[in-house]
Amino acid sequence: MTDTEAVGIIRKHVEGLFPKECPNCHRHFVSLREYILATQPIGSTISHDAEAGDWKPAEPLGTTAMANCPCGSTLTISSEGISVFQMWRLLHWARFATKRRNVSFQQLLGQVREEIRQQVMAES
Repeated sequence: MTDTEAVGIIRKHVEGLFPKECPNCHRHFVSLREYILATQPIGSTISHDAEAGDWKPAEPLGTTAMANCPCGSTLTISSEGISVFQMWRLLHWARFATKRRNVSFQQLLGQVREEIRQQVMAES
């Protein structure tokens, strides 16, 4: 899998999570673009499987990225819903991409997050 393919798979999944609503203030985010414009990313994107060293999990724990809603609540975007096979492919790609780029897993996920944000914002 290429970097472009991996980012495309992740982006398609994340875009499919919208519309999304804040459980606290009930603000409605119609699209990923609207979510990016209105929220502030917090912390690092976390792959729970990679942190556990499980590169082919039978039941993936998944990946999460958090952002603050304008109301102050923390919202989460996760990999929930991605098939096990697709998670294996993404974990395999990420494992080798970290070595190729000479970055940590956390840094790689941050780079992917930023690339998706830039792609979405460049399209409008």
